[in-house]
Amino acid sequence: MTNDYDVEQEPETNPPAEANKDESPKQSRVIIISICVILFFIIVIGLAIWGLLQPSTDTAKVRDIFIIFMAAESFIIGISLIILMIQLARLINLLQNEIKPIINSTNETVNTLRGTTVFLSDNLVKPVMKLNEYMAGFQQMTKIFGIGKKTKL
Repeated sequence: MTNDYDVEQEPETNPPAEANKDESPKQSRVIIISICVILFFIIVIGLAIWGLLQPSTDTAKVRDIFIIFMAAESFIIGISLIILMIQLARLINLLQNEIKPIINSTNETVNTLRGTTVFLSDNLVKPVMKLNEYMAGFQQMTKIFGIGKKTKL
């Protein structure tokens, strides 16, 4: 016959290796795409500088190339803002759906602990203290009347 206390149950957990397998290809893909985009912009900037250094370059071409750079910069800033908003939405989702239940569970545990402490204080500590008070009073009374043990000096 086994009690519930004798049976050890192991909590079900997902191994972290499986989570890393899913994230690793995504992260490497993002890194490769980022490197390609950076290389593309470096090549475009190099070609623009090379074009500007040609002797037949006039002011209109410089202006047009500058406008193209400004448009590319606006495009990059826009994409960065979109990525930032997505990450912010994911953070808010994490806070609402994962962190908030953990905090609620912790609050319930603290309230239960507080109730247990009050119960132990009322039903165990206070009666023991009262008993000690009565015993100390009884010992003093026996010393006064000479009934208690005699101590040798």
